[in-house]
Amino acid sequence: MDPIPNDPVADLGWSHVGFGLTFIAFNAVISQALQLRLGASLVVAALRCVVQLTLVATVLQRVFAAKSIWAVTGIAFLLNILGTFEVVVIKAQRRYKDMFRTVFIALVVSTIPVSILGVRFAMSVFPFWTPEQFIPVVGMLCGNAVVGVLIVLSSILKELEENHDKTETLLAFGASRFEACRPLAVESLSLALMPTINQMSVMGLISIPGMMTGAILGGANVNQAARLQMIIMFMISASNALSCIIMTLFTLYVCVDSQHRIRGDRIYTRPHPFRRAGSSAVRAVVGSMRRAWITLSGSVKQLCLEGVVVNNGNDGHSIDPRSERAPLLP
Repeated sequence: MDPIPNDPVADLGWSHVGFGLTFIAFNAVISQALQLRLGASLVVAALRCVVQLTLVATVLQRVFAAKSIWAVTGIAFLLNILGTFEVVVIKAQRRYKDMFRTVFIALVVSTIPVSILGVRFAMSVFPFWTPEQFIPVVGMLCGNAVVGVLIVLSSILKELEENHDKTETLLAFGASRFEACRPLAVESLSLALMPTINQMSVMGLISIPGMMTGAILGGANVNQAARLQMIIMFMISASNALSCIIMTLFTLYVCVDSQHRIRGDRIYTRPHPFRRAGSSAVRAVVGSMRRAWITLSGSVKQLCLEGVVVNNGNDGHSIDPRSERAPLLP
């Protein structure tokens, strides 16, 4: 459908989404040409994006219409559960026992209170649980907290498993587990918080962030959209820092016991069973598609060769099909 001249947002249909998928197809072609082996990941990520956003739009439409605090609370906790699942099951290369519970606590404690305070006082929304404002804020905070928690977990668990000599030396000289792990914690927290700091430093000068872009496209005043983006970024920074600190304390508490010993036996490197099952399914689908493509390519090539032979025979030339086919084969 053609966009309405004075309408800030065009009426987008599935045909527009299909055109947008051509950019993913371009990435897949580049991956195949350069043998990056990212085609399957691109396809899975694109399909997840389409399915997840469609489901979210359907659910949020009903929640916005219901105006129920219980529905908003359920969505907020569901977002944190899904974020925990993403960290523990799908993304984490190393895990430890009860990590799902600790990650969930870190996300909930860091996203829900910051969202309540920010929406009520910084954004001046009353009641604070107004679905149109509260749910998007929780979603943005949760998404950024997931990235920070994942960086902290990956850094700490990798160092404790592969480069634990320095920490063990400090423990041997009488340092407590938190004193010995302090350099590791500081390094991991700095690594996790740096993306948010870099994002704030380039915002507005180099990039126009998503929240501000959405508000402008929705017809909001540009100055109001800019101030709203400032508030959101400050909330994201606080939530990300809080979640990373909580996750660091939990991880060190589990992986370094009360006897001041590094417990490498509590760190698991084997992928989660759900992740292994999903990877097997993706490999099976990609393998089937590859075999189908090879079969189709062979059939097309055979038809082309037979067409060349028939055309040469119609010209009155006596040919040996084998002598003609040999140079045409790759």
